[in-house]
Amino acid sequence: MSQTVDTYETAVPPPPRLRTPAKPPRATAARARTPGRIGVRPSRTALLWRRQRRLLRPLAWLLLALLLAAGTVSLVRTVQPGSTIATWRERAGAAIAIPVEAVQVNGREKTPEALLRAAIGVRPGDKLLGFSLEAARARVESLAWVQSATVERRLPGTIVVTLVERRPFAVWQSAGRFQLIDRQGQVVAEQDPAKDATAFATLPLVVGPGAPEAASPLLDQLAAIPALRARVVAAVRVGERRWNLRLNNGADVLLPEGAEAQAMARLMELHAAHALLDRPLQAIDMRLPDRLVVRPAPTAAPAPANTPRRPT
Repeated sequence: MSQTVDTYETAVPPPPRLRTPAKPPRATAARARTPGRIGVRPSRTALLWRRQRRLLRPLAWLLLALLLAAGTVSLVRTVQPGSTIATWRERAGAAIAIPVEAVQVNGREKTPEALLRAAIGVRPGDKLLGFSLEAARARVESLAWVQSATVERRLPGTIVVTLVERRPFAVWQSAGRFQLIDRQGQVVAEQDPAKDATAFATLPLVVGPGAPEAASPLLDQLAAIPALRARVVAAVRVGERRWNLRLNNGADVLLPEGAEAQAMARLMELHAAHALLDRPLQAIDMRLPDRLVVRPAPTAAPAPANTPRRPT
């Protein structure tokens, strides 16, 4: 009789893996390498330094950026015309023999060419880098017809001068003299009316002290009313504070101070309704806002002695 023998296999667990011990913290290792300081707590100053040390680097970069910005601004100001570096550059450029080949002028209409060339102070053959652009610009702007100017170098050998000339805006009569003025009230040039008859004949005439400085607002308002502008011979400044309009029929329109546009619009309304400007009147007083005062012209009155007249 055979016997069955049961075989049991016992599972043997694998040997445990050896783990590498973790590295000790830096602080512990440092203490182990520093005999005699084990267990010593850092001071309050050291703790404060460790906390603030993170902010030092951004603060240092910010300070450096501020210093660079301040240096850049200072350098830009120093390089402006007339400054130390610019003067040194011009002196150094005087030693470089780059000749001026041409002087180009843009925008000149009324400025005398001989005066302009003398003010520029540079001629073909002179050294391109041997003169001051700022000084040349100042001399050009001192001319009567020049409102503003720019002077620049363009390589290889050209000087370019660009002018903005004063534009005649009106004729100013004062103490028996007639002068052209620009929109800002500056005298454009003292000219003989025979040399520029077109400007003296066509531009509006303003009369009296203080008229040039205050003329542009009134003349702009008057230009917006062509029917009235065609009848006006001159605008007379009264007391350097208000205006009278001298019409071509000899009548004077007394305008209120600071309300000229409203008064002129009302005047044209009255003319459209009653033909006011066609009547024989000596004066139309519009200084009062609630009433109109008219003064009839005398039947045989002589022409007033101070009547504004055009230059002949």
